[in-house]
Amino acid sequence: MSKARDTAKLLSMLSVYRGIRNNNVIGAFYKLLCSLDEEQTVFLENWGHFFDLLTNEGYSTDLALCLTSAALYDENSFSKAAAAGKSDNINSFEKTAIKNDIHTIILASELTAHDIVNDYKYKEELGSLAYSLPTWGIGKPVSEFSDEDNAFERLSEFYRKNGFGIYAGYKAFIWRSGFIVPVTYPDTVSVDDLIGYSFQRDEVIKNTEAFLKGVPGNNVLLYGDRGTGKSSTIKAILNKYSKDGLRMVEMPKEDLCDFPLLVEQIAGIPLKFIIFIDDLSFNNDDLSYARLKAVLEGGLAARPDNTLIYATSNRRHLIKESFSDREGDDMHINDTVQETLSLFDRFGLAVNFSKPDKDTYLEIVTGLADKNIKSYDKEKLIRDAERWAIARGGRSPRCAKQFISNIMSEM
Repeated sequence: MSKARDTAKLLSMLSVYRGIRNNNVIGAFYKLLCSLDEEQTVFLENWGHFFDLLTNEGYSTDLALCLTSAALYDENSFSKAAAAGKSDNINSFEKTAIKNDIHTIILASELTAHDIVNDYKYKEELGSLAYSLPTWGIGKPVSEFSDEDNAFERLSEFYRKNGFGIYAGYKAFIWRSGFIVPVTYPDTVSVDDLIGYSFQRDEVIKNTEAFLKGVPGNNVLLYGDRGTGKSSTIKAILNKYSKDGLRMVEMPKEDLCDFPLLVEQIAGIPLKFIIFIDDLSFNNDDLSYARLKAVLEGGLAARPDNTLIYATSNRRHLIKESFSDREGDDMHINDTVQETLSLFDRFGLAVNFSKPDKDTYLEIVTGLADKNIKSYDKEKLIRDAERWAIARGGRSPRCAKQFISNIMSEM
């Protein structure tokens, strides 16, 4: 039996999961298998290249995990249909092709270095070089590929719960140069980490939960003083509900003209998306102001049902305004003032995060201390926290967090 040669042929026949060969490591692995009849320099070059990529990706002891993970997060007709809950509608021809691909991926993930050398056409001429070649461990596949007989059903269930492609592998994204780019290391803040502002946070949570249940939710504006936890609230909500199919794409304000392009890419995906716009404010001549108004309500490029906009701002009047704007020669000054509030009004839910009073600030300080410091003198903590706030120009949850972090760094 020519195990490596047979695997190379099967990999060339991949259909539904053919896209995994675009993965750098798997592409190099396939190239190595295709060079079994090549001269030594080509074969050895391909071997070294594959092993280098495998090692750089951290899979030198786990080839099976490398191959099956790439397949698990592949974007293809099966993963899309299953994510939409339509795997039962896949016809028998497609289902056979999917199962054949699953079989191939499992076989490839079990291929050892010895199997490849054993099938190399000029293995006798390799001599002692065969013993110098770097080898790898097989390890274990992801659980969805661990039982071939049930792999189709397990994969269907995974895609239904987690989506497909990059949306199954990541929960946070950023819009960059016309593409949705995954955030590899998103902020891990949790709702439990946030102290104070429970009423405001509950309003946003209720809106999010309704959205996830299929009830039309509201676009949300979190506005108020700096450092009060507006952005942290949105990030914490993503971390809380990502397991329920929530994903988030951060969109820079200056890219709002790309909004139709963004929603085009996510409109048909069976997951819920929050478009996150941080630190929102505009100058009078800022064209992106009108773009956002159109996006929220009234534009031709409709916001799809699986999308909401959550924005933060330090201002309720999202357009920066001066006294001269009100005292100029505008004959309809009231209309001008109303225009500055019209964007605010287009958010169905506006939640105010105002600067905390002394008692609330100290409640946040002591709450953070209870979570992070084993023992402390409460009276001294309160005195020092007040001094810290005065030195930094005012009380805020951010100020409280920085104060506790400073104490922890000195312990």
